[in-house]
Amino acid sequence: MSILYESALHLPLLHRGKVRDLYDAGPEHLLVVTTDRLSAFDCVLPDPIPGKGRILNALSGFWFARTQGIVANHLSDRPLASVLPDAEERALVADRAMVVRRLKPLPIEAIVRGYLAGSGWKEYRRTGTLCGIVLPPGLREAERLPQALFTPSTKAAVGAHDENIDYAQAEALLGAGLARAVRDASLRLYAEAAAFAAMRGIIIADTKFEFAVDERDRLVLIDEVLTPDSSRFWPQASYRPGTSPPSYDKQYVRDYLETLAWDKRPPAPRLPAEVVAQTVARYEEALRVLTAVGA
Repeated sequence: MSILYESALHLPLLHRGKVRDLYDAGPEHLLVVTTDRLSAFDCVLPDPIPGKGRILNALSGFWFARTQGIVANHLSDRPLASVLPDAEERALVADRAMVVRRLKPLPIEAIVRGYLAGSGWKEYRRTGTLCGIVLPPGLREAERLPQALFTPSTKAAVGAHDENIDYAQAEALLGAGLARAVRDASLRLYAEAAAFAAMRGIIIADTKFEFAVDERDRLVLIDEVLTPDSSRFWPQASYRPGTSPPSYDKQYVRDYLETLAWDKRPPAPRLPAEVVAQTVARYEEALRVLTAVGA
């Protein structure tokens, strides 16, 4: 299986993010290459997850197609060959690249939580709240919330940590109308995707969306959508409230890293071969179950 930790194309590199490399593809377009890098606790890990970029690219494309009736997305109909005319160079990224429209990204991450997990569970145990929102007492780990919650966060640079913000802060950053549009679109996207995934035997416990606006200030869905990097996917068959469920996402890596004496600051530790292999298997299973095709 081919591995791509860092791309190097004959296009101007605009940004190298935690997972994606962003290239200039002309005045109206960008080329997004999804690598096999993995980030955890907002740090890029030194070991790639083989094939991960292909899986994320395929899943994002699948969800972009399914959700385009809810909100527009950044995909362009411009062919990859028009951006990368050299066949050998194109072959290096063909199954992990998207040509997208140039847009103005919004400065928040739109997180929707349907279940009590991860950092939300830790906060609830301390304070009885989730991102500052008061929840009913007595909830268990991984329990379904009374209703899905929109809990935005800031966007951190590589190596820095995202920070949860409340809805009033999101309004201050975006304006009342745009904040409402982001919240409503996020909740609807989550509801539609969660219902579809449930039919395939997967619980989407939470997920993260990113948005931009176009030249007419219309909301557009960007980046990745409902992947194992941006979501918690739990198999329904083994779901039991009160325990941390097995998952088809990078929670497996987070759980391993939590066993180490690491302060969650760069440089991140190496991953054992078994952890890498198990992560690949989980990502491949998510793609297979949700899309009914293999990785």
